[in-house]
Amino acid sequence: MKKCSKGLSWSDPLWTNDPYLSPFKPIIRSRFEKALAKAEKLKHKKSWAKIAGYHEVFGLHRDKKGWVFREWAPNATAMFILTPANNWEKSSDWEVKGPDPKGIFEARFPDRFFCHEQLYRLKVVWDGGEGDRIPTAATRVVQDNATYIFNAQVWAPDQPYQWQTQVPNLPTSPLLIYEAHTGMALEDGRVGTWREFADHILPQVIDAGYNTLQMMAVQEHPYYGSFGYHVSSFFAPSSRFGTPDDFRYLVDRAHQAGIRVLMDIVHSHSVKNEVEGLSRFDGSMYQFFHDLGRGDHTLWDSRCFDYGKTQVLIFLLSNLRYFLEQFRVDGFRFDGVTSMLFADHGLGRAFTGYQDYFGDDVDEDALSYLYAANDLVHEIRPDAVTIAEDVSGYPGLAAPAKLCGTGFDFRFAMGVPDYWIKLLKEVRDEAWHLGTVWYELTRHRDEERTISYVECHDQALVGDQTVMMRLMGEKIYNSMEKSNTGITTCRAVALHKMIRLVTLACAHKGYLNFMGNEFGHPEWIDFPSPANGYSFHHARRLWSLKYDRNLYFPDLFAFDKQMIALAKQTHLFAWDRPALLHIHENDKILAFERSGLVFVFNFHPERSFSDYLIHAPAGKYEMRLDTDETRFGGLGRLNPDQVHLTRPLGDVAENRHALSLYLPSRCALVLTKAAEPQKLETGN
Repeated sequence: MKKCSKGLSWSDPLWTNDPYLSPFKPIIRSRFEKALAKAEKLKHKKSWAKIAGYHEVFGLHRDKKGWVFREWAPNATAMFILTPANNWEKSSDWEVKGPDPKGIFEARFPDRFFCHEQLYRLKVVWDGGEGDRIPTAATRVVQDNATYIFNAQVWAPDQPYQWQTQVPNLPTSPLLIYEAHTGMALEDGRVGTWREFADHILPQVIDAGYNTLQMMAVQEHPYYGSFGYHVSSFFAPSSRFGTPDDFRYLVDRAHQAGIRVLMDIVHSHSVKNEVEGLSRFDGSMYQFFHDLGRGDHTLWDSRCFDYGKTQVLIFLLSNLRYFLEQFRVDGFRFDGVTSMLFADHGLGRAFTGYQDYFGDDVDEDALSYLYAANDLVHEIRPDAVTIAEDVSGYPGLAAPAKLCGTGFDFRFAMGVPDYWIKLLKEVRDEAWHLGTVWYELTRHRDEERTISYVECHDQALVGDQTVMMRLMGEKIYNSMEKSNTGITTCRAVALHKMIRLVTLACAHKGYLNFMGNEFGHPEWIDFPSPANGYSFHHARRLWSLKYDRNLYFPDLFAFDKQMIALAKQTHLFAWDRPALLHIHENDKILAFERSGLVFVFNFHPERSFSDYLIHAPAGKYEMRLDTDETRFGGLGRLNPDQVHLTRPLGDVAENRHALSLYLPSRCALVLTKAAEPQKLETGN
């Protein structure tokens, strides 16, 4: 058995369960050993906490002697701090001396030079030019409402935030994620805040039953409409939603409710802005990024990090440590992993064969960074969660290091929402091939844990639609009254529930929902811009629909809440895979068993079936969930609290049994085996 460094062995690597990976053993080993070697060289027998300290070295800090400011700018020749005290002009009193041989500038200032909430920025000078800049490790950045100029702001309150929950009691499973955006979480036509989210939206999440928050747009970004993915200041929570302590308050309140908080971390690219961002910070194009063409992401109009540079690695790794320790987030969803991995960013590629993953176009430095990032997160917080957002399907991203994997805890099953959208757009539901539905919902690599979803924010961006909007079309505006029994409305309400239930029931280790979609939120997401007259109409959530009892939206929410509760109560994801019991393409029936539950779906648009036989283990079964209940917006064609006894099939010796069920059209049932009564022991 060959040993690799860090005490890991090759006894059970990726290709053990996938012989199709065998031809690529040398490449997998080489990439993994390179990642290990880079991480160990970077750590140099120290802890990640001691290595990932960019934010502790650079930026503005207060100590017993006053204030110290440091910055890394190897191409710069001079540097000055600009503040109102020097009329935003270069002054020798505010000069930051440098650079030293490592490209570091440093200056000390008396205590009176800075105070809490004071604004400042840098003037960086290089051969042939100069420019205003925001410090690379700024932890608070604000925008002037009149001039739209961004400045760093001193954040040094007399009293630091007092955490109310010291050791949160967080759920270990299942992972039921509520994806949310703070700014667009309110129904008002304005930008919401961290505290408003904590006080008004978090209770919605708690009531819905989800146990994990995935927060979008946390890091500072100059353009609101970028959805938070064009980050400018990586260590600064976005000031448009409030102060750093306001974000702490949100995390604290979530922890009090036993809810895990994950944040979108954007390390795949950076905004192009030079004054607000990192681009050309020291006058060069290549300080943090690749130079020339490779440093530009043409589709995203952003800059691409050079993961081969030690200081860039320390910057990004420190960013993870900073949010884990300073804001006590419980993990990260890494955005844009596909873009990081491939030289062409994976654009326009289908990834149809393994050769697509093991060519020369893979950025092995990026792969090494992702390994180090996961190692750091789990060293600092062993209970933290990391999720890879990767559309390519790169093998081993969510496999542990002992299998030569990159170490993510989970990966998104991004093919699932794409499949649903394609199906809804191109195929009438009476023509759905259930065998393909089953395959798409249940396939995953044995060594990786995946999270499924019907739709996230991606499926509702401008030009697209939510699933409910796609099912209803324009009729969503005038045909959602509960008095409406038209075919379009009944079909949409029924399929919305069935699609979500079958996706959750087949999900491997987790399930995700974007805020508002649990009650069938209409329309799409569009942030204020010149194109829409700076309107907030589509940059909000219509919570009032959820409470209008004259509409179907409250019923869709009631179903989603019951579905999520069922997943928690039955430890649904503890069972690795559902077991197929029955599939019939003409009847449009799909049935499977998982975690002691029997799920039966009748996708037929018209036909209801009486005495339909579904193979199942012998016993008595009780109804746990019925999508056709009237409280869920259904037609109420089944009696509640039904009990079913299996009947033997064929020879008794064969021990084959079946449930005989009435299956209404466009309806799903969940049955659970009733506990057998315990026999009383009699004494002598």
